[in-house]
Amino acid sequence: MTSAHSSRKLWGPLATCNSWEWWWGLCGLWGDQTLPVAVGLHSRRVLDTVVSQPGPGLPWYRRVVFVDDQVNYIYTSNTQRAQPGPVWMAQNEGLEFWDEMTWWAQRYQKWYNASLNTLSQLYNRSKGFHIIQTMFGCDLREDGIIQGFYQDSYDGRDFLTFDKETMTWVAADIGAQITKRRWHAEVDDNQGWTHFLEETCVSWLRSALEYGKETLQRKVRPTARVSDRSSHDGLTTLSCKVSGFYPRDITVIWLKNGENRQQETYSEGILPSGDGTYQTWVTMEIDPKIKAHYSCHVEHESLLEPFSVPWGKESPNDSLIPIVAGVITAVILVGVTIGVVIWKKKRPGKEAGMGGFPGLAGPYPAVGLS
Repeated sequence: MTSAHSSRKLWGPLATCNSWEWWWGLCGLWGDQTLPVAVGLHSRRVLDTVVSQPGPGLPWYRRVVFVDDQVNYIYTSNTQRAQPGPVWMAQNEGLEFWDEMTWWAQRYQKWYNASLNTLSQLYNRSKGFHIIQTMFGCDLREDGIIQGFYQDSYDGRDFLTFDKETMTWVAADIGAQITKRRWHAEVDDNQGWTHFLEETCVSWLRSALEYGKETLQRKVRPTARVSDRSSHDGLTTLSCKVSGFYPRDITVIWLKNGENRQQETYSEGILPSGDGTYQTWVTMEIDPKIKAHYSCHVEHESLLEPFSVPWGKESPNDSLIPIVAGVITAVILVGVTIGVVIWKKKRPGKEAGMGGFPGLAGPYPAVGLS
């Protein structure tokens, strides 16, 4: 499955960052879209955010650990303690685990404090606001393939990445070369990173997936609705809204006469729906004078097979609603009719008044609305 939503670069510009964004470890991170997630993949990501000038009441260092899209735990320089996010982490891990997570976070905290000074001197930026962002972790696919990664940035620009296959550090610029040469000399450290990414990280990930399996391993089917609106110069904009799906990864593309028109489509990305599921919109501009068959094609791991929603029709899930509603309505009408006939036979010579018909306030409307 190839997603219609792809990321272009890891770190984005910091010009629009505010205190709330870096507080959650999102300032400048992942550009304008999140990292692509492969089919059947689970991940554990550690996001470290360090700032030289934190906002009022905010910590200068914050670590947020995610398992898939769920916050696993949080550590800040203010609390000085790793604190579980979901209930299933708090219930399943004991004091020893949280002591270990706190120890690791405090170790990084000391290292980042020294790094702020080192980097400001290295790039001759001793004044003003500066930020270090680091992301590392592991991905676990359903086919058993493990992928580890480490990437960091300084002031929104790539700094170092770790190549796990060669156990070497890759520098993004001349300034990073100095750190790279020092880290390359520490061979034991490089081997330690490989061990962490391939074994320790995956072990923690598997545990979290088991603890939170009702949330993390659930599959919720998407629904799709296609609409249109007039655009400029007589053109028409087709819109396909797909919502209510989990996990996050999904493929949504427009087809013209059965052919993929992905290059002609536009999307705002995949966004949370607010109820634990996700939603996305994919639009395409067409000339209605050109006769063609357009459909919105959806692929998701909750589906036994992909489905397509033709322009002007509803998704397979939605199309059942009017059918079921029609059957229920017919049953109710038949029941009401039979009731009227029986009532009239029992009470000859009287017309049924609205207030005297038990069906209006009795069981029939209740059945229809339940």
